[in-house]
Amino acid sequence: MSKNPQLTLVEVDDTTGIATLTMNRPPVNSCNLELLRDLNESIKQIECNKSRGLILTSSNDRVFSSGLDLNEMHKPNQERLVAFWRTLQEMWLSLYLCSVPTAAAINGHALAVGCVMSAACEYRVMLTGFNIGIHATKFGYVVPPFIVNSYLSVLPKNIVERALLQGKLFNAEEALQINLVDELANSKNEAISKCADFIASFAGTNPKARALTKRQFRAADVQLLIDDPEGQLHECLEYINSPFMQESLDKYLAKLKSKNKK
Repeated sequence: MSKNPQLTLVEVDDTTGIATLTMNRPPVNSCNLELLRDLNESIKQIECNKSRGLILTSSNDRVFSSGLDLNEMHKPNQERLVAFWRTLQEMWLSLYLCSVPTAAAINGHALAVGCVMSAACEYRVMLTGFNIGIHATKFGYVVPPFIVNSYLSVLPKNIVERALLQGKLFNAEEALQINLVDELANSKNEAISKCADFIASFAGTNPKARALTKRQFRAADVQLLIDDPEGQLHECLEYINSPFMQESLDKYLAKLKSKNKK
């Protein structure tokens, strides 16, 4: 189902018809151009195959996704940067508007875009002992409107504003309390089972009517990105290429490198 099967794995349960889409880019599922492409292609293929639902999870038992691969934005090749950000926009639209029921089995830390992908799903089950959130302000990035909208689709505005300004990461219990996740689990298998139960709750609905109703609810969140994708792309690229952002990435990546050496 994927041109790069090592980056995403898709398994369809023959009994339930539910597809499990597993991110598989070691060491921490940081989203580079290739992983984003693979995710987008797999989501679309799952829709085309008329699966009963989609469960997004990770092959890593500690990290769901660490977010975007910052090396894609640090001193970038401009042609690749354009493809990278355009693919991110397309992948988010594919997941957010996916016609089949979607759920995230969050079996590790879900940071930045890891949180964004989780929020794009209709239901989230998270393992205890991990964190979730968007900490972009800590490495100098201002999140674009579609990411803000993804957060606002599950959280009240006052919580989103404060969390984004602080670069706040929530532990699993805090995430449940504010409804960033819907349930907690003690194992990946339990999380996937709870996601499957959620998807099964739509068994009595007409799939087309359900998909159109979902799209109607989410239309306002995606309108800007659908109406002006190139304008949104240009704004993001301009900021990424700014001296301020590049200096911030220099410092943040150096800090990470120093931390990893310890």
